[in-house]
Amino acid sequence: MQRVVSSVLACGMLAAIVPVKAGDWNQFRGPDGQGHAPGPLPTKWDATTNITWRKEIPGLGWSSPVIAAGKIYLTTAVPLKTGGPSLRALALDALTGAVLWNQEVFVEDANAPKPHKKNSHASPTPVVEAGMVYVHFGHMGTACLRAQDGTKVWATQDHSYAPMHGNGGSPILVGDRLIFSADGLDKQHIIALEKSTGKLAWKTPRKGITGLPFSFSTPLVITVNGQQQIISVGSSVVLALEPKTGREIWRVSFGKGYSVVPKPIYANGLVYICTGYTTPTLLAIRPDGQGDVTQTHVAFTVKKNVPLNPSLLAVGDAIYMVSDSGVLTCLDGKTGAERWSERIGGAFSASPIYAGGRVYLLDEAGTTTIFTPGDKFELVATNKLGERSLASFAVDGQALFVRTEKALYRIEAKSSPKK
Repeated sequence: MQRVVSSVLACGMLAAIVPVKAGDWNQFRGPDGQGHAPGPLPTKWDATTNITWRKEIPGLGWSSPVIAAGKIYLTTAVPLKTGGPSLRALALDALTGAVLWNQEVFVEDANAPKPHKKNSHASPTPVVEAGMVYVHFGHMGTACLRAQDGTKVWATQDHSYAPMHGNGGSPILVGDRLIFSADGLDKQHIIALEKSTGKLAWKTPRKGITGLPFSFSTPLVITVNGQQQIISVGSSVVLALEPKTGREIWRVSFGKGYSVVPKPIYANGLVYICTGYTTPTLLAIRPDGQGDVTQTHVAFTVKKNVPLNPSLLAVGDAIYMVSDSGVLTCLDGKTGAERWSERIGGAFSASPIYAGGRVYLLDEAGTTTIFTPGDKFELVATNKLGERSLASFAVDGQALFVRTEKALYRIEAKSSPKK
């Protein structure tokens, strides 16, 4: 029997409370799920300059902030005196940083495996829609909260698995489905829940794994010839699934790649994925096939300087990628040919964004490199916060949000108008 806790209020009754506006940064990598924002954003800051506010966040979590209707939502794990950490969701006022509510969602089992040093107990990013905040803690469970006050609408822990290095991949919303990848040591599935109740809608096994089975990627929804596809990458294989039923549309196998983190992107008529450890490879795939298209629909592959953790970024017909060791590469998105590469230094885990005609890259030391995309590397600025950061950016109008190990920053030029 499913362990689902339901509120007496139906989700449909809450839709008018906190609507998601066009342009809200309501999920991992923003409205399109691929890191694009209108901008413009600030280009100069440090620990004090152009910092509107800095808010200390209790506990530790590497989920990226999301923003809807003037509120910021994120998750964290707060240590307890006994037992595992308290897995919590928070809402903050986007203008002031004031904490509006702080809700415990689950308490982690004290015997649960410890996450990797570059992971946390609260790494998946929430997603917000129509007055609801959906939070996901990987093997520890998934919940729907009221955006207004953090009240639980439903919560389920029915889809546990044996984690390796903790949790990671974030959920996405497609129609009436909340969809996430669940790739553990013992089970590997793509799972869809009914977003209004938390009940299982479908579960599709990830078959064809030939190496280590665990991965952490976030799915991407695309539309091909009028049909939506859920693109989910895991160890050894990327699958395209029908959102309503979980039916497999196509698949591409790539051998023994595992611990896949980067989220897929879609541009130039191609799906771009990274294959994870130990030898990361970029695959560009035509998504109009059926069945196993490994031999027929891979347009090109790239093996040089492909990231293990940061997602890719498409701007025009170019693909930008930053390796974990700090090599930035610009590729021709249609052929995979390298246009240029530049060593910018640092260690990278966060995913880049494109806003206001510029690309923003955040390294693990809290340093942001900004450049103008084009036929050559054109540096705009380098800005240091001096705090460890693994989470990805969020954007609200002309304000940039950066989550560090201890705090959340709102960064904006002093001339930016307040909302």
